Amino acid sequence: MKLLFIFPPSGSYILSRKKNISFGSYLPPIGMLYVASSLENDGHCLEVFDYHFEEKPEKKIQNLSSYDAIGLCVHSKNYSESASVAKKIKINNPEIPIIIGGPHCTFQPKKCLEDIPDADISIEGEGEYAIKDVVKSLNGKKRLSECKGVYYKENGKIKKGKQAEVIMDLDSLSFPARHLVDKYEYGKMKGIDFGKKKFTTIITSRGCPFRCKFCTRHVTTMETFRKRSPENIVKEFNEINNKFRSVMVIDDNFLVDVKRAHRIMDELIKMDLRLDIYIGGARVDTAERDLYIKMKKAGVKFIGFGIESGNQDVLDYYNKKISLSQIRKAVNLAKEMDFITMGSFILGAPIETEEHINQTINFSCSLPLDIAFFNPLSYQYGSDLWKEAIESGKISEDGYSHLADSRKNLSNFTIEELRKFCGKGFKKFYLRPNYIIRQFKKSLTINDNYMIKMGIKTLMH
Repeated sequence: MKLLFIFPPSGSYILSRKKNISFGSYLPPIGMLYVASSLENDGHCLEVFDYHFEEKPEKKIQNLSSYDAIGLCVHSKNYSESASVAKKIKINNPEIPIIIGGPHCTFQPKKCLEDIPDADISIEGEGEYAIKDVVKSLNGKKRLSECKGVYYKENGKIKKGKQAEVIMDLDSLSFPARHLVDKYEYGKMKGIDFGKKKFTTIITSRGCPFRCKFCTRHVTTMETFRKRSPENIVKEFNEINNKFRSVMVIDDNFLVDVKRAHRIMDELIKMDLRLDIYIGGARVDTAERDLYIKMKKAGVKFIGFGIESGNQDVLDYYNKKISLSQIRKAVNLAKEMDFITMGSFILGAPIETEEHINQTINFSCSLPLDIAFFNPLSYQYGSDLWKEAIESGKISEDGYSHLADSRKNLSNFTIEELRKFCGKGFKKFYLRPNYIIRQFKKSLTINDNYMIKMGIKTLMH
């Protein structure tokens, strides 16, 4: 069969009509590429269409008669855009089956077919094996009712196949079909090159062993945390090294298994790769000098930390299970290694006062971070924070995301006030004279002015 996988636009893309304006578009759709690789192994022909990079995408999806099926990756934040894409496809191609998958289809495996009424089949959970069965059903070799993790429409009703299964042996999966997105240039954040061209991503585990109150990862990974073996990971790094110059590890907590991280870094050092390695997510409580030294030798250039707050009581409220001293230790150690450091902060927890928020902003400025992001708290579908708000009657289950807002009793501040606090955080962090001087010096040292450009772009956004 010949299939087209479409990575739909995000809401910000629709509003601005600019490329790379949303953070999601700077990363290749690795989940989709895993699924595509699985189908390619069975001899099927795959193509990928990323809305964020296509000129006049609506025109290009008008005639898809050469394809046997269409796949859409759906997130809860862009399900309305995905529904719009599906509708446009069906107008000109009414007989073509549309398969949807992704986080939204795991959050709401049945309702997603109501949210996207022009879709025919949805896949709950991981799609590498499920998609094989779906394609067999489209070829008349299997009934949808016998497919695992599948919901489908039949005679105007939504029906369910067999129970979805979690893929426990991640080493058994083929590496993502990165060649399908060779035509796109990823690695730009707000129009700025994030790393050396050519850029890609790698994921070495699925899920997270922790349970932060605002996070939905336990839902999208069906309450499991699994890791790939160091040998399998290093093999993929070697494959990436033959074609790319920058790679971001997009695990939620890449370093959570410190022994595994040591083994990976030991092997990468032996291989003497020419890759710049970016670690997108790391817990501060895994910071260890010997490991960070190995990371530097292996080619790590960047590390991102989910810091969230400069107040211990707020960290405890979020169930972060980290301390302010651990945050300081990790960021300082990363600075010592000359890594580009990023910290993310959340403002608006129900227990937060203005004093808390000011303390978080001041705390961010006291850390030797190169990049800081401040965002209002969001109650995401399926998170423990969401469940508490549902149980207390503050929100309904109709929506999938609610920004913290005092008018809904979700915060002590309105969303407008929280956005002003975020703006205050950005200005105070990026406009410090000592920060600007430090960034100019660092840019000369590492021969990269990314942080300066990012700071300017962030302030202008």
